[in-house]
Amino acid sequence: MLQGPGRRVRKLRIWGIRIAWTTVGDGEFFCPGCGGDRNYQRRTGRRRFTLLGLPLLPRGVAGPVVECAACAEHFGLDCLDHPTTVRFSAMLRDAVHTVALAVLAAGGASSRTVLDAAVGTVRSAGFDDCTEDQLTTLVEALAADTGRLLGGTDAGAAADAAQSGVTLAIELHEALDPLAPHLAPAGRESILLQAARIALADGPYTPAERDVLTTVGGALTICADDVARLLAAARTPS
Repeated sequence: MLQGPGRRVRKLRIWGIRIAWTTVGDGEFFCPGCGGDRNYQRRTGRRRFTLLGLPLLPRGVAGPVVECAACAEHFGLDCLDHPTTVRFSAMLRDAVHTVALAVLAAGGASSRTVLDAAVGTVRSAGFDDCTEDQLTTLVEALAADTGRLLGGTDAGAAADAAQSGVTLAIELHEALDPLAPHLAPAGRESILLQAARIALADGPYTPAERDVLTTVGGALTICADDVARLLAAARTPS
């Protein structure tokens, strides 16, 4: 409201509700408002009825909320479930590395073409210094840990192979389960296709490779029909 030339009079607010915020934590998160990694404060508040700007009667609690240090917007605590850009990149890189190792452990580590394909995939994911020797050493360590190198009777070998499959499945789920909810369908399919192309580098899928790829698809929440479709598509030359 203007009174007189160029003068603005602020209208007095007689009553209202004011929130007094208290910071109870902080950190870094992916801000849904800014669309990037930002610092945040986790805050709780107390509402008070105000009269002429003076706080009088309590009116309950507010929050907790996450307040972005950049845009000052408030968000629910569930926004902290979304990884930061840096964390997401690391999760994706580690997931591709784990998937490549799983395919190699299924029987492809002795093939030069499969190793070349695995190294290329892992490097593209962010491990620029990955080498064939590194992957081979990791596969051998995994095999030793699961007992596949112990030999023995056919029954013992079958038991070792079963134990190895369980261990691989656990490793894959640990790497992929936290990542899958944050990937678009195309992103989940891309990881499976990369694994399939590693397996196909030396010829058709072996039963062990197909089992691993099926586990990868399941951990990425890709339905069985789509897994079959993608594995078939990977065999088709582009």
